[in-house]
Amino acid sequence: MISVVIPTLNARDALPETLACLWDANADGLVREVIVTDGGSADETLAVADAAGCQIVAGGPGRGSQLGRGAEAARGEWLLFLHADTVLSPEWEGEVGAFCARDEAAGAFRLAFARKGIAPRLVAAGANLRTRTLGLPYGDQGLLISRARYERIGGFAPLPLFEDVDIARRIVADGGRGALRLLASRAVTSPARYEQAGYVRRVLRNQWCLLAYLRGVPTETIAARYA
Repeated sequence: MISVVIPTLNARDALPETLACLWDANADGLVREVIVTDGGSADETLAVADAAGCQIVAGGPGRGSQLGRGAEAARGEWLLFLHADTVLSPEWEGEVGAFCARDEAAGAFRLAFARKGIAPRLVAAGANLRTRTLGLPYGDQGLLISRARYERIGGFAPLPLFEDVDIARRIVADGGRGALRLLASRAVTSPARYEQAGYVRRVLRNQWCLLAYLRGVPTETIAARYA
């Protein structure tokens, strides 16, 4: 039923745990296939994906382009886009199975970080509030969407960043704010980027970039500053 699409770039260390959370759903028939869409990894990412039985799609870097290539190769009625450093909480299979059976909406998971502390909890709470009120999740929350809706809105754009915001805005434009729902299951993601930059600095930089994007600043310009 579901094709899971995972963009990778030198994700050898994180990918096994992400794939492990999908195994039961694969055995139960909910997950039809797992597609690893690689952007030119120089480590053993592809060996890990191949050993796990994933379908591999290779091409140039850029998450928007990678996600688009993965979706083109997918055969499922539903698509689940998931980052390579994100692990779904154990109850996700039951919730997603029920969601797909009854719902035409798209969904994103409740964000959590794989780290204890006030800062990770506050950042995650802010992301979940943004998703609930604005229908605007980021990619590390995953995206569950029917193939029909995905194709109707034009799929992922080949953007260097904010491909997640771009598609979320088109989902909402297509079906209203209720068309993108916050699921109860958690997407537990790595806090490495926040810890390297500092949580406050990273949040402020993310917000600056988002506001620039919403004002129409070209994504290539933002990417140069973002990097």
